[in-house]
Amino acid sequence: MLDVFNGEIMIPLQNKLYYIFHKPYGVISQFTPDQPGQDCLKNWLDVPTDVYPIGRLDLDSEGLLLLTNDHRMNAAILNPKAVILKTYWAQVEGLIAMKEAKKLLDGVMIRSGKKPHLVRAHALQILDDAPSVFPRNPPIRERKNIPTSWISIGITEGKNRQVRKMFAAIGFPVLRLIRYRIGALNLDTLSPGEYRLLSSNEVNRVFQTNE
Repeated sequence: MLDVFNGEIMIPLQNKLYYIFHKPYGVISQFTPDQPGQDCLKNWLDVPTDVYPIGRLDLDSEGLLLLTNDHRMNAAILNPKAVILKTYWAQVEGLIAMKEAKKLLDGVMIRSGKKPHLVRAHALQILDDAPSVFPRNPPIRERKNIPTSWISIGITEGKNRQVRKMFAAIGFPVLRLIRYRIGALNLDTLSPGEYRLLSSNEVNRVFQTNE
């Protein structure tokens, strides 16, 4: 287990709640919409009002979102010193080879806010076959004569649209992006739109390295 919170192990509290949610495409990662008619978390989750998401997933991204009313967990995961791997499955336009993908391991420059940042993947695998994922609604727009590739990528940072910007920097636009894992906790069989409470053991898996 990773020591990430004030020099102590993050131990779930009995009177706190911890949820995992499979965020669908097109849902904003907050309980209040930014504009009328926008799909937001309150349309999907029936949780106490003091529960909030840890970090965000972009509107057009899918997958694992953690929520809690334990502020310690938020601080622990977002702490820059906490090297917690977030693993994504990315479907990109074009056939990507390891020669191009390796650039992500070496580091690429992206812009976040007004400043350029050097960011890199901490884990990377080109998948021979598409992962077993639920169909997206609406489906991605594929160009008939251009193939696509699936890549598993792990990062420890969380800058705005970081994974998309990283692939764009090497010339492979992201068509679909799914966060599958945080630490050693993954979506497992949770369908898009489903959520459930986490056990203490599952909360601790967030701070464990996936073997």
